Amino acid sequence: MSLMAGIFVALLALGVPIAFVMGIAGSVGMFALDLKPMLIAQRMFNGVDSFILLAAPFYILAGELMSRSGITQRLVRLSMLITGHVRGGTAFGSVLSAVLFSGISGTAVGDTAALGQIFIKEMPREGYKTEYAAALVVAGSMIGPIVPPSVTLVIFSAVSQLSVIDLFIAGIIPGLLLAAGVACVILFHVFTRGLPRSRFSLDGEPVWRVVGEGLLVVMLPVILVGGALSGIFTTTEAGGVAVLYTLILGTTVFRKLGPAEIWQALIVTARISASIYLVLAASGVLSYAMTTAGISGWVRGLGPLFAGHPTYFMFAIVLFLIGVGAVLEPGPAIVIFVPLLLPVARAMGIDPLQFSIVFVLTLALGLSTPPIGLCLFIACKIGRISMGKLFGALWPFFVAEKFVVVLLVLVPWFSTYLVHLIRG
Repeated sequence: MSLMAGIFVALLALGVPIAFVMGIAGSVGMFALDLKPMLIAQRMFNGVDSFILLAAPFYILAGELMSRSGITQRLVRLSMLITGHVRGGTAFGSVLSAVLFSGISGTAVGDTAALGQIFIKEMPREGYKTEYAAALVVAGSMIGPIVPPSVTLVIFSAVSQLSVIDLFIAGIIPGLLLAAGVACVILFHVFTRGLPRSRFSLDGEPVWRVVGEGLLVVMLPVILVGGALSGIFTTTEAGGVAVLYTLILGTTVFRKLGPAEIWQALIVTARISASIYLVLAASGVLSYAMTTAGISGWVRGLGPLFAGHPTYFMFAIVLFLIGVGAVLEPGPAIVIFVPLLLPVARAMGIDPLQFSIVFVLTLALGLSTPPIGLCLFIACKIGRISMGKLFGALWPFFVAEKFVVVLLVLVPWFSTYLVHLIRG
């Protein structure tokens, strides 16, 4: 076990891609345990042998097509139409745009890249500091992995064998709580900093068109969740429906999608999907080696330490995941640690849905945590600012989102109510 851990940390410190880090560490561990080399190939195959994982490329492709269809601008205009008349309206509009766009992209990185191109570049013209605009975009992007459809929740479902549609529904209230937490910080800044008024205008475009086009986009997650719940199609088939709906909007309604844009979306989707599957395959090797080495027994031994105190166990998991999220992206961390920790949580009487949402959200916040936070790097590149300046503006929003995590730990209702209500 110590050998695998040492190799893992050393390769990670050298900047080796995470898929190769896990694959090499797991392979060395399996050789050290005198296991047959054939098992490496078998465990890599088992790591991606899940029907639900077929949904991931569809959701990624739908998000890419949406980005190339002018969807982002339409969602931003709808958001600004709602919030633009109040002081700090553009700041509030960035949060509302993040909520709406998270129902399209399904990833924090996608939200940061798409919304950052608009808000990080435009908000300074209204008097906002560039680092403040970037902090708003990064904080809002944390909603992406929670609100359906979420690629991260698809991966979690494949690993945990929980219903992906239940995970989607369970993420709705926590996602709105995140948005409310960020909005509260903005409201505080309105009174303490006097945030500028918005200069947004429709430039003569009819209100009905802005609202109508925005609602056409917002209907996508409603169609996906509603169709899956009613049994019209499975969650994987819902991904195909999302792609078809996006193609219709982009080619016939908005008329922004042509053969070149579709081809580029397919190329990007193939690259992202391949990287996800490679990570999952490699993590299957590492997970098997760790399990064979006896880490499962060690983790189960943690149960008696928290006997009768499931809340303390959840807080311990949160603290552990804060450290993990700072060095690992959510996908690999889910594959490695969920099979170990979820059975312990279940044995302690913790609702799997609550555990899942807290787990995913805590890991997602690692994308906004130095030194590895990918969303930070994207925002810094778009705004051409330093990491220190960005995190200096981000920390109030970061604290608010951590408070939401604490709230989800203390009140399971936020994660479970909608699922229990809909499932009866």
